[in-house]
Amino acid sequence: MSKVEDFLSAKEEQEIVQAIRQAEQNTSGEIRVHIEATSKLPHYLRVQEVFQTLEMYKTREQNGVLFYVAVEDRTFVVYGDEGINKVVPENFWDATKEVMQEKFQQGNFKQGIINGVLKAGEELKAHFPRQIDDEDELSNEISKA
Repeated sequence: MSKVEDFLSAKEEQEIVQAIRQAEQNTSGEIRVHIEATSKLPHYLRVQEVFQTLEMYKTREQNGVLFYVAVEDRTFVVYGDEGINKVVPENFWDATKEVMQEKFQQGNFKQGIINGVLKAGEELKAHFPRQIDDEDELSNEISKA
């Protein structure tokens, strides 16, 4: 088994998917999680590439958020689409990163991702509240490479 397959159990993955659904209940924002072993590209460039591959730019309000984790590199990036970056302060994702980092340092990766996803949902709610006609535009499943 690769480190990616060992990173989270199937049960833990389902708990993360449930957290994504919960986070999206109050916002029109769309959240995805992508896990891979390593990247030859700098992680900030790789997250942009994955964002494009997953077609996360196709949301109506350009308010997708990608949680990217490179397991072997011990790195993660929280990446928001243009619609988010136009309306939030520069340090918008710092609190989200901090709640994740705290759990990651303890080796509790599942809870770190869940905490980050829920925090992102809270943050997005203020700028992108859920609308009556809102629909789930992107898959909530975890993608892997």
